[in-house]
Amino acid sequence: MTNLHLESVRESLGEETEEQTNKEICRLAVMAQRGQRRRAEETDEQRNSRLAVMGQRSQERRAEGTDEQRNSRLSAMVQHARERRLNVIEGQNQHQIQTFYAARTVLN
Repeated sequence: MTNLHLESVRESLGEETEEQTNKEICRLAVMAQRGQRRRAEETDEQRNSRLAVMGQRSQERRAEGTDEQRNSRLSAMVQHARERRLNVIEGQNQHQIQTFYAARTVLN
């Protein structure tokens, strides 16, 4: 478990003793290890089935979302696309600048 997870567990346990906190951390670590073992042992078919269920649940959650949530999600997607385009343009501009200075250096 990462330090961030450990801090989160400690905060959620609040006033419990250090021993109780450590027991809870160990319990959660064991649960995480069991989940990792199960995933390591699953077949491709089981994995595909699990992922399909996760995808279906995600679609259901999105379908239940409000218009405001949907608009927020779409706005984030548009913003991300803008940033990607700007990065591409910036990269092209940088390439043109480098080419210009390289050509100028050769001509001098």
